[in-house]
Amino acid sequence: MKTLITVVIAAVVLLAAALFIFNPANASNEHLEKHKHAFTAELYQQAKAENRLVLIDVYAPWCPTCRRQHGVLNDYFAANPNSDIQVLQVDFDSQKDWVTHFKAPRQSTLALYRGYEQLWFSVAQTKQKTIFAELQKHDTGAN
Repeated sequence: MKTLITVVIAAVVLLAAALFIFNPANASNEHLEKHKHAFTAELYQQAKAENRLVLIDVYAPWCPTCRRQHGVLNDYFAANPNSDIQVLQVDFDSQKDWVTHFKAPRQSTLALYRGYEQLWFSVAQTKQKTIFAELQKHDTGAN
């Protein structure tokens, strides 16, 4: 009986590990990483002055919705390697002044700007079709 219990426990542990490893939320975001920068006022001001396309990503490391969004953004940049979008990541927990500045009601807020103009604002959106469509509307480097 002890052997059977041990086998069942081992199977459950292996299944849990496999589900964690193959969960898209845990996948590498290598394409997103090439476009992402930690938010600083200097980077933001420079991007506005140069009329660049900037995606403000209000995120928290503990937020599952943020992880899903990052998976979608990673897929977007994989499909559009010449994208001219710069992602500036605002830390929801430590950059409260900027969270307020961007009127983010919570983590998982995305706001797209070209220079001083806000082009799109979204909270907790994780649908690939919606995010792709909004980014592609303004991304001159998109395929």
